[in-house]
Amino acid sequence: MTRRNAIVAWLDERPTWLTISISFLLLIGAWQLLVIAGDYPPFILPGPADVADAFFRLMSDGRLVRHTLVTLSEVVPGLTLGVMVALPLAYLLTKSPLAERLISPYLIASQAIPVIAIAPLLTIWVQSWYWSRVLVAALTVFFPILISSIAGLRAVPREFYDLMHSLRATKLQIFRKMEMPAALPTVMAGLKVGATLAVIGAIVGEFVQPKSQGLGYLLVTARYQFRTDEVFVVLFTLSAMALSLYALVFLAERRLLGWRRYGQGGAVDRREVDGK
Repeated sequence: MTRRNAIVAWLDERPTWLTISISFLLLIGAWQLLVIAGDYPPFILPGPADVADAFFRLMSDGRLVRHTLVTLSEVVPGLTLGVMVALPLAYLLTKSPLAERLISPYLIASQAIPVIAIAPLLTIWVQSWYWSRVLVAALTVFFPILISSIAGLRAVPREFYDLMHSLRATKLQIFRKMEMPAALPTVMAGLKVGATLAVIGAIVGEFVQPKSQGLGYLLVTARYQFRTDEVFVVLFTLSAMALSLYALVFLAERRLLGWRRYGQGGAVDRREVDGK
């Protein structure tokens, strides 16, 4: 076994938290070496220590917490609204060929329009700066969740429907007992993507809506003041927010999909593990 293969095998045997910690330390080390080798000034590329100082400065004066809570209060309702609209519409498009022919072309064409181009219109149409940002976040997550939900519903085998019809199941029973469990893995995969995109949507809304609240405002202010260290703090905060939302969806997925076992190789059907 070569040294490289030995290192890979050693990392595979370590807990996930340890592997992530090692990769993070390597990233910080490479970042510091880049700053030293390039001899960059702090306003071009600050070092890890400069960013840490900026983080504690923003935490001590309360700005980071205040703006983070504002952005989070836009992300969560935006994600919820996007899911509440996408799921019923996905079921309608799956079950009604007429609705698919009438609505699908407009949904597909709308994806050619960048959200940044629609956001200014929402600020004009919606008087509330808060709800205009929430709508931008909802529009950002809507389409990925819609497509994943449609794919999950259409992936249900025809034989399952035949079985349910032979048992004289009602439409509600078919949905609850067969369609929803069968489509749930794909829906949750789309929800993972939507959870991260909701953060992007909220930031786009904050860029367009000139209100002195939110991480988007803090990011723009730091950029104009050439406080690159504070820009990095905001970027890391947004990443942490997206990771936290992704982790919450992952935990919900593990709870809802109890018949699957999650390990290093991903989700595995328990029946496969038991050899049944």
